[in-house]
Amino acid sequence: MSFGANSILDMGRWAMFASQVQLQVTGENISNVNTEGYSRRSVVLEEGISIDYNPGQMGTGVVAKEVIRHFDDLVETLYLEQASLSEKWGTLYEQLRGVENLLNESSGYGVSASLSNYFESWNKVSQYPDDYGARKTVVDNSNTMISVLSQLDASMATMQQQINDTVRGQVGDVNTLLEQISDINNQIQIHNIKGQDNTNSLFDERARKVRALGELIDITTLDNGGGDFIVMTKAGQNLVDGANHFSLEFTIDGKTRDLAGSTNFAGDIYYEGSDDFEYTIEFVASSTGSTSAGTVTSGTSAARFRVSLDGGRTWLSDENGDDKLFYARDYDSRVTVEGLGIWFGSGTESKGVATGDFQAGDRFILSPHPSVYWVQNTSNKENITPQIAMNGEENTKRLTGGSIAALLSFRDSYVGKYRDKLESFTESLIWETNRRHSQGAGLQTFTSLQGAYSVNDKDKALASDSTGLAFGDRLQSGSSMVYVYNANTGLLASSAALNFGGGATFDPNVHTLQDVCDAYNTTFAGAINASVVNNKLVLQAASGYNFAFGTDTSGLNAALGVNTFFTGSGADDIGLNDKITGDLDYLAVGHVNGAGEMNSGDNTTALSLYALRDDEVTISSASEGTGRTTLLDYYNSLVGNVGTDTSTAKFNMNYYSTLASDLNDRQQEVSGVNLDEEMTDLIKYQASYTAAAKLISTADEMLQTILSLKS
Repeated sequence: MSFGANSILDMGRWAMFASQVQLQVTGENISNVNTEGYSRRSVVLEEGISIDYNPGQMGTGVVAKEVIRHFDDLVETLYLEQASLSEKWGTLYEQLRGVENLLNESSGYGVSASLSNYFESWNKVSQYPDDYGARKTVVDNSNTMISVLSQLDASMATMQQQINDTVRGQVGDVNTLLEQISDINNQIQIHNIKGQDNTNSLFDERARKVRALGELIDITTLDNGGGDFIVMTKAGQNLVDGANHFSLEFTIDGKTRDLAGSTNFAGDIYYEGSDDFEYTIEFVASSTGSTSAGTVTSGTSAARFRVSLDGGRTWLSDENGDDKLFYARDYDSRVTVEGLGIWFGSGTESKGVATGDFQAGDRFILSPHPSVYWVQNTSNKENITPQIAMNGEENTKRLTGGSIAALLSFRDSYVGKYRDKLESFTESLIWETNRRHSQGAGLQTFTSLQGAYSVNDKDKALASDSTGLAFGDRLQSGSSMVYVYNANTGLLASSAALNFGGGATFDPNVHTLQDVCDAYNTTFAGAINASVVNNKLVLQAASGYNFAFGTDTSGLNAALGVNTFFTGSGADDIGLNDKITGDLDYLAVGHVNGAGEMNSGDNTTALSLYALRDDEVTISSASEGTGRTTLLDYYNSLVGNVGTDTSTAKFNMNYYSTLASDLNDRQQEVSGVNLDEEMTDLIKYQASYTAAAKLISTADEMLQTILSLKS
């Protein structure tokens, strides 16, 4: 190769081309200064090949090798993690503010105010026991409190439903993004030639999609170059693998099973009802040292299981702190566990017969509400719904970041626990009120009465976990006094504790609703006729008689809804007894004294109910276990929980937002377009282009000179 005017002309041509490319890329940077997700580009220049020559190696100019994208992958990885947490806590904070507004007591119309008014009305009626105005105030204030409690529970239930609708949409967005990212990977794989034809716009588009995905769920990425790009949840579920992608599903799948290989149980678990918690059912050994748990049967030899609401980290316990155990029953003897009725049937029929034995450690997981599943294929999917233990620890095998995790955590671990506490509060309010009221007396006796609470089976022991009695677990062994009066004279005709045979008193672990019915008919034969109608106790005074109730150490009347004030068992169904709202005379303000008398000026029951304001009572909740406190203090602790959770969410939102913002700024320092720098480069490249043109002009003049010599 010879050097001269022609080589200089080529050198100028390549220099002009390089400057032209630089100007083109600079113009692209300037025009995309406000484009979200755009990464600054620049041209990599290389010296052209050098050729051995005399008097030494001679260069051939410059080569525009490639257009590169400025992007810090390490900073982006850190950003994705912090942005996911920022989105999680920000979403959680916004949702918790809504609950905080619901529980705002400053207006004077909240639960605390209505509860105080409720107790105060009992104080007032205790001063004027036979005043109908005071009696009506009790009913009116009670209705107000019921309305506030019901509305609060309904509002939180509505929040949960709205969360489901939002999550359903966001899961759809996740699936769209996963498909788009895999498609971009495929395009990159086809078009990208590293170091020669970099598909920078596709890389930017993928980064934008990944950021959008990271706001929805917590993810981690693995970039093996080009289209070999992997996206996983932080827990390890594969979402995108190059050109392939998986999907998420938001549905009520119901149940999963995890049985030991040696288990020969042939059947399945079934449930009815809904709840805010996921249930982990684990069978325990039938005896110490045994690996067998037993079978499904209606007898006492049935397999027993314990229940966890936080994935097996803690287990439901009794008042003594021991694991609460339940029996494996069929449909007719199904057991009630918190909000679910649970039983075992055949593999094809819920009411079929289950056969075989369980082994200790066999597990079933029930998801009685919509959950997020990672779908690997049509036959295999995994529940990745966020799960927070009762001690606040997150299940790291599930989603832990992004708005979907925040929304589902809010639905289950926040509102779910708030509703659980509200339910426990209301349940205790109902029970403690009814416990006292059922032993009291109004201004007149009864001629007929129907219990407010029913059972599933009148022939099952009332304390059995399969009887279906709302307050069956609160029953105790004891006696229940009943007084019978002559309807014409008003004088006491007879009084006695219910006789369950041979003078025996009530035993909740033995006696059934039918036994209670028989006890009434035996103890007060000819005076009270007892029957079971629609699985409720019905009492009817014989002609010429009426009756009243007295001391009940067993809680039988309260559990069956006999002579009670409230109906229902929780915030969603609490109400007032129709007997009282229909006739205020039946409001129990006094009691039957030792002589069997009902005095109109007696205020014993009213004072007892007013004292409930300050009495410590036993309250049990699935989320906090069992403890003793006053009703008002317990509710105030619920309000305190919401306030603390909101403050924590706000702090974390600000903390992770700051971290994410800082990392984004660091990324922008690398990939962001600075107009001042670009304008400086524009001038520099323009000068280079002009110089290259001058070089070509000079080479042309040299050629013209040479051509003129030949002429």
